[in-house]
Amino acid sequence: MKKSVFLILIASSLAFFSCSKKQSAEKPLTLLMAESNPPESLIGQVDQAFAEKVAELSDGRITINLQCSGILGDESKIMEMIVKPDSSIQLARVSASLASYGGEKSKLITIPYTFSNSEHFWKFADSNIADEILNEPYEKGLGVRGLFYAEEGFRHFFSVSKISSIKDLEGKRTRTSNSKTLQNLIQALKATPVTVPFADLYASLQTGQTEVADQPLSNYYSNGFHVVAPYIILDGHMLGAVQVLINSKCWDSLSESQRQILKEAGRHATHFCRRIVERNEEEIIRKLENEGVKITKVSDISPWRNACEEMIKDSSKKFPELYEKIVNLDK
Repeated sequence: MKKSVFLILIASSLAFFSCSKKQSAEKPLTLLMAESNPPESLIGQVDQAFAEKVAELSDGRITINLQCSGILGDESKIMEMIVKPDSSIQLARVSASLASYGGEKSKLITIPYTFSNSEHFWKFADSNIADEILNEPYEKGLGVRGLFYAEEGFRHFFSVSKISSIKDLEGKRTRTSNSKTLQNLIQALKATPVTVPFADLYASLQTGQTEVADQPLSNYYSNGFHVVAPYIILDGHMLGAVQVLINSKCWDSLSESQRQILKEAGRHATHFCRRIVERNEEEIIRKLENEGVKITKVSDISPWRNACEEMIKDSSKKFPELYEKIVNLDK
């Protein structure tokens, strides 16, 4: 394993050398791309769609060397590497928020109940606002630039007992991670946060340590949480948004035509993601219903959003006008 990673990095170093000087449109170019998820995962498929479109648009003159399953490290390790000027990794798929790295505007995307539905998010992803946020780390000299957004689906609350409204969450022992945003959300909804590692979540629901948790539909089903917590409410409180980054020095070295190819391939990947997320979630809902899971749809999200009003205001206070523009894309 170590040997294979070493060989990949040696090859990518040569790719970086070729990327460190201005490229003509005719000169072949290989870019190393890191993905922590398996290639068959939803996001792994989006990465592959991006790579294939780059090859098509460039007539094979730009190759994306996609390395999945965390071969090049987990997300924190990948971020540590890609921000360096001499990074051997040129592209990476990471979480949408870069707030901890200085990309403060990206925090707005992770505020609970920002997006009322998937259509709202895709309007954002296709907007000039998205371009502004993607470009923020590059403008601030943080070592990377965002290329495009994708998503893994909304997160929803599920429970070991009936949950059909916001009131049903009150006082319930609700699993949280180390995420401050998630902890604040749970408290705003008057539930009781209980920190449990993801690996222990199934057992905690089974034993009663926790009564409620949240995950995207795909994780809820694939991890078998529906077996021990067969009630789910589709409140869509947070979106599993992700983005693809490119190293700034590599971006600077590209010709305008090469940049446009990457951007166009990114738009293609975004629309590809939209199609497979919708298809995947519809299929999962059918499977859950067939297995007896009680699913409650939320027709009016305003009571949930109102309960988190102070939290939302505090999280968006640095860029209130920009945040309002994001919210208003749905109107």
